Amino acid sequence: MVFNTLSVGAAVTPAVVKTCTSHYTNRKSRHQKPTAHISYDEGLNLIRSFLTYASSHTVEDLQAFTSQWVPNPRWVKVDEVAVPEESIVRAADALSSQLGHKGIDMVGGSTWWRWRREGNVLKAEWIEMRGDHERRQVAGDKGKRVMLYVHGGAYFFGSVDEHRYQLQRHARKLKARVFARGISVLVKRTRPINNHRSRRLCWRGNGVKACFILTYTPMSSDLGRSLLVILRDQGLPLPAGAILISPWVDLTHSFPSVAGDNNFDYIPSHGFLQKPSAAWPPPNAEDMEEIAIHAVEQVVDQSLPRKSSQQARKKAEREAVQGFSTNHNPESLHAKANDDNSAGLEGAGVRPGNTIPGPGHDLSIMIDDNFIEIKDQIQMYATNQLISHPLVSPALQPSLGGLPPLLILTGGGEVLRDEQIYVAHKAASPSKYPPGDFYFDEYPEARDVVAKWKPTDVQLQVWDDLCHVAPTLSFTRPAKFMFRSIAQFGAWALARAQKTEIEIQDDDDISVISSGSDTGTDTSSGLGKPKKEMTTTQNGVAQGGGLPAEKVGKAGDPLPPFRNHMIRQKVDRHGIIYPLGPTSSLPALQMRANDIGVIKPGPVRKWMAAKKEWDTKYAREKQKVQKQRVKEMAKGYQGFGNDEVPPPSALAGRRGVNMPKEKKKGHSWGMSLWSRWGSSHDEKTVEREEKADKEPETFTATISDGIPAGRVPSTPGTKQSRSRSRHRAVTDAGQTNHDKEDINENTSATEILRRRGEQTNGENLQLSDRNHLSPTFVSLRSPVSSPTSESRPRIHGEELDTSSKNDGRPTGGGMAYPFKLGHKLGDEGVNASTVTLTSQAGVIDMEHEEGTGLEKDIKVNGDDENEPKGASGGEVKRPDFQRFETAREF
Repeated sequence: MVFNTLSVGAAVTPAVVKTCTSHYTNRKSRHQKPTAHISYDEGLNLIRSFLTYASSHTVEDLQAFTSQWVPNPRWVKVDEVAVPEESIVRAADALSSQLGHKGIDMVGGSTWWRWRREGNVLKAEWIEMRGDHERRQVAGDKGKRVMLYVHGGAYFFGSVDEHRYQLQRHARKLKARVFARGISVLVKRTRPINNHRSRRLCWRGNGVKACFILTYTPMSSDLGRSLLVILRDQGLPLPAGAILISPWVDLTHSFPSVAGDNNFDYIPSHGFLQKPSAAWPPPNAEDMEEIAIHAVEQVVDQSLPRKSSQQARKKAEREAVQGFSTNHNPESLHAKANDDNSAGLEGAGVRPGNTIPGPGHDLSIMIDDNFIEIKDQIQMYATNQLISHPLVSPALQPSLGGLPPLLILTGGGEVLRDEQIYVAHKAASPSKYPPGDFYFDEYPEARDVVAKWKPTDVQLQVWDDLCHVAPTLSFTRPAKFMFRSIAQFGAWALARAQKTEIEIQDDDDISVISSGSDTGTDTSSGLGKPKKEMTTTQNGVAQGGGLPAEKVGKAGDPLPPFRNHMIRQKVDRHGIIYPLGPTSSLPALQMRANDIGVIKPGPVRKWMAAKKEWDTKYAREKQKVQKQRVKEMAKGYQGFGNDEVPPPSALAGRRGVNMPKEKKKGHSWGMSLWSRWGSSHDEKTVEREEKADKEPETFTATISDGIPAGRVPSTPGTKQSRSRSRHRAVTDAGQTNHDKEDINENTSATEILRRRGEQTNGENLQLSDRNHLSPTFVSLRSPVSSPTSESRPRIHGEELDTSSKNDGRPTGGGMAYPFKLGHKLGDEGVNASTVTLTSQAGVIDMEHEEGTGLEKDIKVNGDDENEPKGASGGEVKRPDFQRFETAREF
């Protein structure tokens, strides 16, 4: 069966029509859910039906379809570059150093995963808005905002072309350059070598403080987090921050949400299964033994001994097809020595089985009083023995501390939700969430690592009922709010690293979701005042709105202070932010350390049911693949040396003498249409921006708008024009410096400023950059008095230093100000600037002005028959000019 645009269209059309019909005939079940929007409902079911259709094709077919060339819009600039060989070698050496001798032995060597086909150059793309690029060229700016995109694609499919429609929006919102390097189209058992190479190019060309990591799909988030750990451990520069979108950090599927339903997600609950091919599934140990026997028979031209009986041969063939064996009489088995092997079962220590992945044995588990031995590889990325390796499953890292600030976005309806919540808390509290005892038995040197690194600052957002990697549905309302959160965090991370302000787009008046027009049909709730929603609970995590706690903001707002190194937020489909529930209400945080990284009956039962159906359906195809492998082994493979043992799933492990070159990319109308649908919002926004820049903003001037009566136009309804900036500055306000204060994400900015004012010796923020021009709320409460040191302007109780002789701006309370207050005229008394800044809405308290002479010169509270007169009998004159020195520039 072919895999092209027409076949995919024919496969997904019934699901699209069915979704459209049921969306309007069965609205009750979608009430107050993201699927209440027709665009989200259609997009979710379209991806779900596509993955179902793709599973009936081979890995090679899916890779070829999703890696086809897709054109980019006219307003996006894309430059393809080649990664230098020098960077590749240095990255590979760093990875080998991280793995160590033990790790290299586990992955099968240090050479095979560096191999690429002849003429296959490692390429990447720079993605940027064309307008931003032109402005950078005029200004001579090489770019101080770089996003390193790490692609996952379930470790085996997808490409930058497929996801470019999402990357261009990130570039537009942050006014940044995106450096994107997709995964290799080969199924390999290896670490994030390609992404590490890309990182080297990004750092060398732009500087570490100009870069942060953006990971899409769970696999890329796993790669991104492992990449950060490698950089940390190897002493390499870390990026300004990292954004992990729906990270897959536990390939053992040991958390509760994986065993639940996936009504709100498109990821198959049983995992990914594909039609058998040379790439997948790889032969297990028994398959390899049988293939080797057949290959030897062809060489020596004689039969070798087989199973003793026909019954034994049939059983072996049946188990070879289904990939696992079942023993219905487990009493005859002896208990294994795995007393610390906690599998979430009572009496696990006295039952047979190996539920902890590791080298030297197959996985096995007791399910419904049956002993199940798993022989086939479960995950495409790694063998069953490696899925618990800390670089494969970062949830089992001894410590995730010492990393740059992280933003972790989690869909409340996705099957991987619990492990994402867990790693967020693990990074912020490394010593509170250590790995289990079995991990320290395997890696005893890791005990010293737990307390070695300081906590990582983490912002965790759990989005109500959203699916896995919701930004994939970029044309939906919830995804658009998620893009805003990503842009805000990215700008803050860069501003913090560069100690300056980062200007980003503020398209509230231009964006489709802000103007109220959306493809969704649920418009009963506005952006600022959504309808109160009913709260539901899914696997212990509250979903929907209607929380007892009040909202604390909306998506895209400036970051609040971190509390215990965390910002814990729950976000509804309207982008309204609420506090996330306490840790005691989250199932992921109630698990014992010895239960994490251990396979559980629930996920294994789902996988077995689907695997049995799949292998029965494609038994003939699997046998054909095995016969082809026999012929290839008889001819011989090219090796890498005695110590190199590539896994069966890797192309490097089955490369022949005459290896065909990689095929060129094709063109896909289907992928182009999907990309165009995803880019439609950005295209409309860009058009609105261009139109708004050409026309001034107009408004109807009325007295109610605060315009003085004398200035209201004579003609009612006359429109006035004014210029408007469609950008806003994001700065680091010291959000990571408040863990010692009683401040959390619910504390208002006014309260924070009040507390700062009470601290005369507070910590300085050290924002000394001269280009830091962000407005700061100034509270000057010191009364005007005689010309002494106390009369000088003060910031939160600290005297403002205006005597700097170098061209630096005055500072106070750790803050820099864009002007000086002069004290160089005559008696250094008060001046107009200090009077204005200390005033209370223009009213001066005369009790504090006695003895200054000002009470004779200032008219207070209207007419007074006893007020002093001038020499001519008229009103008193204004004070002398020298008493009113204005704030002057420097």
